[in-house]
Amino acid sequence: MVKFICTFAVLCLIASACARQPAPVANQAAPSGPTRQAASPQIKVTSTAFKDGELIPRQYTCLGINISPPLEWTPTPAAKSLAIICNDPDAPGGAFTHWLVYNLPPATMGFIENMPPEPKVGGGGMQGKNDFGDVGYGGPCPPKGMHHYLFKVYALDAELPLKPGATKDELLQAMEGHILSQGQVIGRYSR
Repeated sequence: MVKFICTFAVLCLIASACARQPAPVANQAAPSGPTRQAASPQIKVTSTAFKDGELIPRQYTCLGINISPPLEWTPTPAAKSLAIICNDPDAPGGAFTHWLVYNLPPATMGFIENMPPEPKVGGGGMQGKNDFGDVGYGGPCPPKGMHHYLFKVYALDAELPLKPGATKDELLQAMEGHILSQGQVIGRYSR
């Protein structure tokens, strides 16, 4: 009988403690920052030149004619501008930037291949300086081994206060706190 009373008392204490826990509130405002980004819908990015995870055709590399590949992405209705960063995280000295495009009009949903290496993009937007030291696209040119090339598209809640020819660090700093959603397509290449 004493065991039964002790067990009953412990169960009552546990039930009482659980009952005092505040219930989650469904209509609380979402926290800002990275959590907001993680909950945002992703942008689907594709290329007609290669599928996600497949080899990038030679014509889009330094061993070919070194033109930018075609890209497409899903609509971004809440965006005020778009940005694109292409980099190689497998580069020997750390991530190597191959292409920066920013302040694209939010209605833009892709590029045809061979975007001219001009500071200003036809139809709106600007190109930054890649790690080759040039404005515009610089294709894969790995020293050895298989490398991955991430073509990331960002939907932003503002137009960025940048001029043509910005660096990746300048672009990332300007984008901080303005990313609504993002997506990527990954291509691979080896010499």
